[in-house]
Amino acid sequence: MAIKYISMQAYILGIDIGTGSTKAVAVSLTGEPLGTVSNHYLINSPEPGYSEQDPQLIWDAFVKCVAGITAKLGVAPQAVSLSSAMHSIIPVDEHGEALLPMMTWADARSESIAQALRATEKGERLYHNCGTAIHAMSPLNKLLWLRDNQSKIFEAAHKFISIKEFIWFRLFGVFEVDYSIASAAGLFNIVTKEWNDEALTLTGITASKLSTPVNTTYYRNNIRPEVAALTGINADTPFVIGASDGACANLGSHTTGPDVAALTIGTSGAVRITSPKPVYNYEAMVFNYLLDEQTYVCGGAVNNGGIAVNWLLKNFLQKDNLTIADYDALFNEIATIPAGSNGLIFLPYLYGERAPLWDTKASGTFFNIKPAHTRSHFLRAGLEGICFALNDVLKTLEDASGGITQVNISGGFTSSAVWTQVLADITGKRLAVLQSEDSSALGAIYLAARVLYPESYGMLTRVEQQDFIEPNTKNHEVYSGMFPVFKKLYGDLKDSMHLVDGWE
Repeated sequence: MAIKYISMQAYILGIDIGTGSTKAVAVSLTGEPLGTVSNHYLINSPEPGYSEQDPQLIWDAFVKCVAGITAKLGVAPQAVSLSSAMHSIIPVDEHGEALLPMMTWADARSESIAQALRATEKGERLYHNCGTAIHAMSPLNKLLWLRDNQSKIFEAAHKFISIKEFIWFRLFGVFEVDYSIASAAGLFNIVTKEWNDEALTLTGITASKLSTPVNTTYYRNNIRPEVAALTGINADTPFVIGASDGACANLGSHTTGPDVAALTIGTSGAVRITSPKPVYNYEAMVFNYLLDEQTYVCGGAVNNGGIAVNWLLKNFLQKDNLTIADYDALFNEIATIPAGSNGLIFLPYLYGERAPLWDTKASGTFFNIKPAHTRSHFLRAGLEGICFALNDVLKTLEDASGGITQVNISGGFTSSAVWTQVLADITGKRLAVLQSEDSSALGAIYLAARVLYPESYGMLTRVEQQDFIEPNTKNHEVYSGMFPVFKKLYGDLKDSMHLVDGWE
């Protein structure tokens, strides 16, 4: 738990319901940060490919976060607004009680279903209408798996909902879903803003089995009395339903201009732009999620971000329990090697890949190894490979939507001057370091301010002084020559990767 200081100021509480934790962020109506509280929970993997959570534990974490903020600040918020991870699904009864554990975005048991659907014209139509990649992460494919493998539960379910809908029902006793979370389900028409008939027919359900879609600035008050008592929230406090974590992150990181992209790196990574219309590319399956009725957040996510850096540390530096000093050692060693690692190239697909390859059988590869290459070269090439993969997504978006001149970056990697400079040099873009930890919760707060406190919106969303990282022209020339080779390598090696998949 982290609290910056205690204040009696009026504030909005933004809550980000993530896969590993729920975090509450309090910001005054003048834009002053007041405090944060977070609570963590586990992910269960009872079988290979399974990724499950107990939604009750997430509800408990939500309550603890809200109660923690109100207790520490000594006053209830003026409003609460929600951000949430995408792609979860829970079959529930009419009382909102889970009939099975929640399947998280990372649940891969429907992988073969998704692969078969992706190869059809129906799959391409569903992508264009619903904006979600045809992939195991999509609730569309999770529903198909449940229908085929948990038929009794599938038939008995009153609704199929996400974790945010689960919490919303606990607050108000109604099944409602915001356009943003709905648009990440693979079941929702992102243009008409209604549940998609073809997707419903495919899964064998009707719209009555899903929540009522509402805009992301929709709000309710009069939470259940028992919840008010648990959280310290006044019963008539407005709760804004908010959006998905990715959409909120674009708003919270001020990535709303036509020539600006947001790039985040955590365990995985993502690149997103904001657009007045969807950006379609079926081969790369650029996602198109709604931020509000008129705004789309478009982009792609990669599997191999910080998790690939951890692999480099553990295997090249022989470190099992990683410390800050280990990361410092890694980046110090990388800094001694010139851009391009003397021709050594790394494909970072250690854990398969999402955008733009969508290949769970892709694997990591070092290419062009020469006698002169040392451990330091392998470490730098590893970092460059991760940045090349993100640049691949960035260029896909740029080709489809127009020029991008600035990339707003966030995530733990922003603390490394070496990593951020490599990213700037590979992309050739000016990087702006913005809010690194709380952008999703801040985006939820901004949505609440839009509808409830428009007179405070400008103060809340003002941009403080930024740190900028400019690309090194000579290094960018080196990387520009290497990038086509990086892209070609996957195509050359794809069949071989698939042939050896499963070898131990």
